[in-house]
Amino acid sequence: MRKRTGSIAMIAAATGIAFFSMPSQKEETAQENTVQVTENQVSNVPPITLIDIIDGDTIKVYVNGKMETVRYLLIVTPESRNPKTCVQLYAKEAFLRNSELVKSGKVTLEFEQGNTRDSYGRLLAYVYVDGESIQGTLLKEGFARVAYIMNPPYKFLELLRKEENLAKRKKINIWSRLNYVTNWGFNGCLH
Repeated sequence: MRKRTGSIAMIAAATGIAFFSMPSQKEETAQENTVQVTENQVSNVPPITLIDIIDGDTIKVYVNGKMETVRYLLIVTPESRNPKTCVQLYAKEAFLRNSELVKSGKVTLEFEQGNTRDSYGRLLAYVYVDGESIQGTLLKEGFARVAYIMNPPYKFLELLRKEENLAKRKKINIWSRLNYVTNWGFNGCLH
């Protein structure tokens, strides 16, 4: 969706955005510590280690000395692991695409001030690989829809809506089935 430049660290420090980075498989696992900018302080933290891909919009990482579940801000993909619902159409495809993306390079997380955790205690973040937005990619490829606009404003909401509209116009994946995407989720299960 957008590339980052070297000045992003200065912007992060000025705005209270937090970044974590994870070495790609090509990089050495023993790297120098990266800088984490939190709302209250600046401190060194180890790189992120990807532990698991939960589904199309959630990953598990090891960071700052503990395991964290990271839920992607402002999007939702069809469910595959929710015990309260069936396995939804396109859930497997969204999971596979998310897995492919997060394993393809250096992962960074960016937080929205005031929206850092959800009601389940998961970190809420914009997730990037080599500077490219995973949320944006999942939206424009039709594996996700914009959702969970809980505590606006969000700095990338309009940009993500534009990515979503690209997939809607092309009628790809979740947008290819009439009435599959609703304001409350997705209609349709694998049989």
